[in-house]
Amino acid sequence: MNSREYVKEIPVYLFTGFLESGKTTFIQEVLEGSDFNNGEKSLLLVCEEGEVEYDPSSFNGDPKNIDIEIIDSEEDINPDYLDALISKHNSERVIIEYNGMWLLEKLFTGMPENWIVYQEMTFSDATTFLTFNQNMRQQVFDKLKTADLVVFNRCDRETFTEDIKIEFHKIVRVANKKNQIIYEYGPNDTEPDTIEDPLPFDIEANPIAIKEEDFAEWYRDVNDEAEKYDGKRVVVKGRVAKGPGLPERSFVFGRHVMTCCAADIQFAGLLAVYERTNNVKHGGWVDIDAIIKVEETPVYGEAGPVLYCESVKASLPADPEVATF
Repeated sequence: MNSREYVKEIPVYLFTGFLESGKTTFIQEVLEGSDFNNGEKSLLLVCEEGEVEYDPSSFNGDPKNIDIEIIDSEEDINPDYLDALISKHNSERVIIEYNGMWLLEKLFTGMPENWIVYQEMTFSDATTFLTFNQNMRQQVFDKLKTADLVVFNRCDRETFTEDIKIEFHKIVRVANKKNQIIYEYGPNDTEPDTIEDPLPFDIEANPIAIKEEDFAEWYRDVNDEAEKYDGKRVVVKGRVAKGPGLPERSFVFGRHVMTCCAADIQFAGLLAVYERTNNVKHGGWVDIDAIIKVEETPVYGEAGPVLYCESVKASLPADPEVATF
């Protein structure tokens, strides 16, 4: 047996969204049912208080099994304080109603190591979602990017048209390609999002030709589902990045990508192998013709797509230079 002390894993159920988005009502309802609340000793962390308040007397089973703690300050989100709350209440699991104005990175880096997020759901008022997305894009994106389920409530069947659904769908998919989306029209009246996401390029073509405006979508897809690109040929425009730590006859090929706003622009690159690396200039724009191979490399620390370039030709910059979804 390992001599180190065993630390019990604490499952975390995370509910996010802006104030008055329906988080409290949903959590209240699930705690009233036996499917989710069957007597487990639970710690409910409330990071913002809206008009709706919890009614512990309606919780399923013994209300004493649900201990509620208010988190008023982001500074309280740290391993020592949160661990102390678990010890105080002898909790088996944690339910978090997170503050919509706090970034999730604070929570993910501030949780004790044995806290594991089992499920993350985010809630949005459909009548205000587009306004929030326009005025507080970073906060909206932050709540969408790691959610397992996105719930748009307060939808109206007469006014919530297919065009609006497509607009909502596109905003969610920029942040997260795989989460589930639900539209809620009223009690026991929901509809799953079934909009398909066709790629803007033909993955069966030889070569796969990536247009300048489709780089971000291709980069995300080749990383999310690398295996389906294994052995395929691609033609794409990007920039060359050279630096220490790269294998011989290689460089990083990519572009700056903006997913949310100007503050989050990052260089999104893939390892490229080319026999005449000395002929390509750091920072230069190039068109490459390459075979994609999925293989282990220390650059990634795991298996990932590597571009084996058959040709690398200097080119004009993309317009615009920063790729977006």
